[in-house]
Parts: sequence; C-alpha cells; structure tokens
Amino acid sequence: MTLTSPDLDTDARVRANDRGHVFHSWSAQALIDPLPVAGGSGATFWDYAGNSYLDFSSQLVNLNLGHQHPDLVAAIQRQAGELATIQPAMANDVRGELARRIAEVAPDGMSKVFFTNGGADANENAVRMARLVTGKRKVLAMYRSYHGNTSTAITLTGDPRRWANEPADASVVHFFGPYAYRSAFHSSSDEEETARALEHLEQTIILEGASTIGAIILETVVGTNGVLVPPPGYLPGVRALCDKYGIVYIADEVMVGFGRIGEWFAVDAFDVVPDLITFAKGVNSGYVPLGGVVISDAIAAHFDTVAFPGGLTYSGHPLACAPGVATFEVFERDGILERVRDLGERVVEPRLRAMAERHPSIGEVRGRGLFWAIELVRDRETREPLVPFNAAGPSAAPMTAFAAACKKAGLWPFTHFNRVHVAPPLVITEEELVRGLDIIDEALTVADEAAAS
Repeated sequence: MTLTSPDLDTDARVRANDRGHVFHSWSAQALIDPLPVAGGSGATFWDYAGNSYLDFSSQLVNLNLGHQHPDLVAAIQRQAGELATIQPAMANDVRGELARRIAEVAPDGMSKVFFTNGGADANENAVRMARLVTGKRKVLAMYRSYHGNTSTAITLTGDPRRWANEPADASVVHFFGPYAYRSAFHSSSDEEETARALEHLEQTIILEGASTIGAIILETVVGTNGVLVPPPGYLPGVRALCDKYGIVYIADEVMVGFGRIGEWFAVDAFDVVPDLITFAKGVNSGYVPLGGVVISDAIAAHFDTVAFPGGLTYSGHPLACAPGVATFEVFERDGILERVRDLGERVVEPRLRAMAERHPSIGEVRGRGLFWAIELVRDRETREPLVPFNAAGPSAAPMTAFAAACKKAGLWPFTHFNRVHVAPPLVITEEELVRGLDIIDEALTVADEAAAS
C-alpha cells in the first residue's frame, strides 16, 4: 500500500469505530483523538487525509526495520502458508532457528532462550527464574525505568505509571541509578557519578538484606525515562555487586536490543555479561508480538531436572519467529549495526550538539546509535525542566506545542515529560534522517519561546 489521494470516508469510518469500540491504553478515553493510519513504508507512515509523517519514534521504539519491510512481510506470508501455529511443547523449525541465532549473538555462556509474547512477560518470567534459582524473592529496580504493565513488571517500573497500580508485588525496592545531568549524588563528573551510584546501590543491598534479594533488573540504557546511557564502569560495577552478594543480574533490553544503539545487545557496548537478558520489540520489529529471555547456562542448568513453572500458549509462535529469523538475515546482509553506529556518530550526534549550542531551551543531549534524548529546560543554569515532572494538560503545554509543530511539518516525534527522543527506524535513509533533524531544529524555536516566557 502506498500514499494515495485523501480518503475521507474511510477516515471517518475508522475514527467512528475506534471512538465507539476501542479502549486505549494509558489514556482517559474521552480526552484522546487517535490518528487513523492508512499505511506505511520504511521510515514513513501516512493517514487517510493524505498527510505523511517521518516516524521518529519507530512507533514505540520497536519498528527497527521500518514499516512493511518486504523481507519480514514475506517471511510471515511464507510461514502462514507452511504452518500457521503450533503449541510451544512441540519443536518447530523457525522457533529453534531463531533461538539459535539469538544465542549466537548473545554474550558467551548464554545458550538458551525462553520465548514470551512481549517485553512485560519477558521481565515477569526473568524475575520468576531469578527467584526460583536463588530462593530469594526481593528485586531491586531503578526509579527511572519502565519494565512493563503486568503485575510484577509494573511494580518494577519506577515512573509514574506505577503509582495507580500499587500495591502489586510487595517484594520490589527502588533505588537511584546514575543520571549525571540531574545527579541524586551531587556528582561533578562521570567518575564520581559511577562511584557514588554504586555506593548507593550497595548500601541499598546491605540495608534491604542481601539474603533477601534475588535479582537486580536494569535497562541497559534507560529508555522512555530519559535515554540514560550508563557512565563508564557502572554496569560492570553492578555485575561485581551481584557476584559479591549472590544476586541475579537481569538486563532489560526490550527497547535497546537488536540494533538500537548499534549492537545486537546493548550490554556488548559496556563490557558486562548479565545472567538474564530480556528482549522484545526489535527482535522482529513488532510485526507479530514476540519477546523472550536469554538465559545463562548456569541458570538454565537449574531447570534441567526441575520443571520451570511457567509458560504461554503462544510462546515462540511461528508467525512471530519467522520475521525474527528474517530480521537476522536483513541485519547481516544490509550491515544494519554498522550503519546505526555510523549514522549516530556522523550525523545525529554532531547535529544535536550543534542544536544545543543554538537553542537556549536545550539543557543536554545524550545518546548512542539511533537512540538520543534532547532534554529541554527553562533555564540552563538552574536546569529547571521546561515542563514539570509528569506534566499533563495545561502544565505540559510547551511540549504539546513543540510536538504539534513537528507534526505540522511532517514528523511524528517521541516526547516524554521534558524530553524529545530521537529513535527513528534503523533503516531510515540519511536524507530522511537529516530532514527529520531539520524539522526538530525548527520546532525547537517553540521551546525556546516557552523557556523565555
């Protein structure tokens, strides 16, 4: 399907059905007006009114290979013609092939994969594994985090989406992770931030009781809550604390796995090997729901003669695994990891740093590969955010106005609190990437005006 002339009748029908019958997530139903989307291709999607948008959020940072990638679509069609579904207790060719390919690019000593339907249940099952192996129930997670919307996953989550869902899992404790720009530890350098954040984490472990803590779960690069790249030494320091106190280290790579920062798994960029890695999103660009847990050999061995008490009807669904296998083929054939690193270093980073020099509303830019955040402030000296934490309605007006300016110019942005995230599909062309950055650059004048008011 390609962008054609406006089809307002279909637009009206889609809107009516959506408003009449679809109950949307994270929303007050009467206060939203979802955009009817007619189609997409690569880094672009379009509506029935004839408007097209550069997708600078990869939908929900999952569309790594873009809209309607022909190889992924063909893989689903081929699999549907061969075997549409089979229960997880049986062996299946594409399920086993995808698991093998994932294990081959995972860190050494991680050979088994448990498939789930998405990221939240991947985290749920990783925590279950850690608790069963250690015999300890408590889990530590960062305040600035998102781990999913099932009961334990939403409790692990640190951001405000947790609040309305409490109480859920009472065995979760939150701690402060590194965030040098807004350091909870009054650090003045990355080295201080690493040392003080690790000291804080160790004190949390001691005061909570190491004998009660089964796991620590971290997003390797914090996603929605800031694109927070860990400072040098932090993740290896977490690994050392887990080893010291007998705690399972779970790396949540639901958002940053499969190429987002130019690595198969983001942990590869930080010289650390966790015990469990959770994934979803980019493994098949979300064409069919799929997630999973990559399991260390030591943890997998625990379940050699002891049954793992968990499972899902659609675990490793063939229609989801087929585009996962195709994803590996596309990555290898088209050099996706290399192009992500190149575009991030050569195009995105210098352009964002130049924007920061020109726009007084930019407090900091940070990121890696094709995953960046522009943090907007009212005052660079005080670092007061452009909008308050968890702002909504009138208090969020400056960010709403910025997003509207982007959309008017043909770009669909990813905004969260006082930040703009840059997370386009990994197949975006350089020309499209530059055009999208141009649109953000121009729209930031709206933020500059709000900061000056």
